[in-house]
Amino acid sequence: MEPLSDTPTPQEQATTELMLALGQLLRRVRTEGNPNQLNLSQIAVMARLEQQGWLTTAELARIEAMKPQSMGAILAGLAQEGLVEHRPHPTDGRQKLFGLTAAGAAVRQTRVNAKRAWLLTAVGRLSADEVRTLLAAAPLIKRLAES
Repeated sequence: MEPLSDTPTPQEQATTELMLALGQLLRRVRTEGNPNQLNLSQIAVMARLEQQGWLTTAELARIEAMKPQSMGAILAGLAQEGLVEHRPHPTDGRQKLFGLTAAGAAVRQTRVNAKRAWLLTAVGRLSADEVRTLLAAAPLIKRLAES
């Protein structure tokens, strides 16, 4: 039996480097795209409401894998900031439906714009060869994400 090698394979090395690089990039994009200093749970709830429309506290809690009480606190904070609003559920008077307000939608768009602007500036600092390399890598990264 051959001893285990301390030298990582190219696949192991690529995996480690890619995980580190993507993690760092995602954290930076999140930071740059958060001018309102919302926490990750608030951001996730607002994104979900933007994507899916009006939802109940229970639906949001189930989708985001958290307790309804925790989701209720998140929604209360967002409502207090004027970023979400509620209306009566059409068939169940005990429940409320939550949706983004115009201000909430504007905050979401501001986040998207800020993230894009930061990344565009960062890519603008790369050389032409580096931009070509980045363009060539994008389909590979997408394929990995879809596998």
